[in-house]
Amino acid sequence: MTTAGQSADEEQIRVELLGVWRLVTWQVIDAVGTISYPLGEDAVGQLMYSDGDRVSAQLVAANQPRFSSDDWREARAEEMTAAWHAYFGYFGTFTIDTAAEVVIHHVEAGWFPNLVGTKQLRHYRLENGRLYLDAETAWDKVRIVWEKHPTQSGRRG
Repeated sequence: MTTAGQSADEEQIRVELLGVWRLVTWQVIDAVGTISYPLGEDAVGQLMYSDGDRVSAQLVAANQPRFSSDDWREARAEEMTAAWHAYFGYFGTFTIDTAAEVVIHHVEAGWFPNLVGTKQLRHYRLENGRLYLDAETAWDKVRIVWEKHPTQSGRRG
């Protein structure tokens, strides 16, 4: 069922986005087409779109070294610096512009303070059970590929 001001196309895409997604790959593609992986080729992550139009994105480098203490408040400066560079995440709300094929993440808070209050535009494509999100960023073109988390198999939303 569509809500006031929402088209049937928007509702269909919204329903397809809802749920928990697992990271397949996060790539940065520079002007000459060279591909790099900001958190490594084996990065892990989770993207969640909720029925209340909430979004949360968490991406992490795999196999990070443990801190010397289990109390995060006792972390050494070099441990914190390494961990900061091995993580990317934020949360907020989302809207969809089907005409532009864009999902917009309205960032409320996150790991990088400069994202707070911004609208992160992600060109979406749903294909063969995967969600492709492309974005033009300050550092180059980004492509993040997600697949529905196994606990979401056979479910819509």
